[in-house]
Amino acid sequence: ASALSRSIGEYYARKRGVPLRNVCHIDAPTAEAVDRRDYNQRVALPIARCLADRKLREAIRYIVTTAGAPLIINGEQSPSGDIAAVDSELTLLYGDMARPRRDFRGTAPNPMFGRLEDPFDHKRFPIYMVTRLAGYDFADVRGMIDRATLARNRGRFVIDLRDYGEDPGEDWLRAAARRLPRDRVTLDETSTVLYGQKDVIGYASWGSNDKRRQRRLTGNQWLPGALATEFVSTNARTFQRPPDTWTLGVWSDPRTWYAGAPQSLIGDYIHEGATGVTGHVAEPYLAACPRPDLLFSAYIRGRNLAESFYLSIPFLSWQNIVAGDPLCALRP
Repeated sequence: ASALSRSIGEYYARKRGVPLRNVCHIDAPTAEAVDRRDYNQRVALPIARCLADRKLREAIRYIVTTAGAPLIINGEQSPSGDIAAVDSELTLLYGDMARPRRDFRGTAPNPMFGRLEDPFDHKRFPIYMVTRLAGYDFADVRGMIDRATLARNRGRFVIDLRDYGEDPGEDWLRAAARRLPRDRVTLDETSTVLYGQKDVIGYASWGSNDKRRQRRLTGNQWLPGALATEFVSTNARTFQRPPDTWTLGVWSDPRTWYAGAPQSLIGDYIHEGATGVTGHVAEPYLAACPRPDLLFSAYIRGRNLAESFYLSIPFLSWQNIVAGDPLCALRP
């Protein structure tokens, strides 16, 4: 039902040579948020039928959704709640096709998490890696797809701590810097927020959860293939473009919110020139956020975008989404 979704799917299929039998059309609501029934009947079931009817269940590793397809499954927001990202639920479709789940509450452990040395196969990892081709408009998504084909193993990894004291997030950011070549890392452990960095191939920070960050956009110069991640609760809550006058706000003043929250948006990173970004449609809690130390370690060692992100995400059936072309990889 979404012209944008069809345009993105057609462009990506041509760009990557996706066989027509691998293109699945679904008649889903165009609203970003849907209820569980619509997800089950109008998203998951039609995709499962495509895979089964075309005998693709075992052959497929990646499911790629698009802007215009539902983003969020409505539900209760709590550590044991059933609100979730559509894409994160779809990761478990491989297992659901054999034995449907009855309980969608809370998280499911990600069998890929931290398994940097293990190649992907369904016996070892009974999931699909799901990424989304989404941005504020077709131009943003086309740019993201085009940049993915130009990715090279060059540039700098920018790691921006917030210096509020010790916590797991700060430890993961420091660990990311330690696991990367020293001459390719910009690590800031002060209260200064880094803006306007050059030749960025990887970026990790607290985003709008750094209270000293005042600017909505980073001003970074992103290289083709650049990945970004931040510890922010609702940065994938929408792909509707905010007004140019909107900037980061505060929870105490709803007048500063956009789409129900004052926090940064991953759509801005894509619009600026990032090739892949991870975010959350609702509160994931810090323990469920992607680990930048695992993400960048995998990516620089040759794993593609989808593998790198999913190796870094602890849980599935949760709030996480990955925006980008799953096949993007850093070539020499």
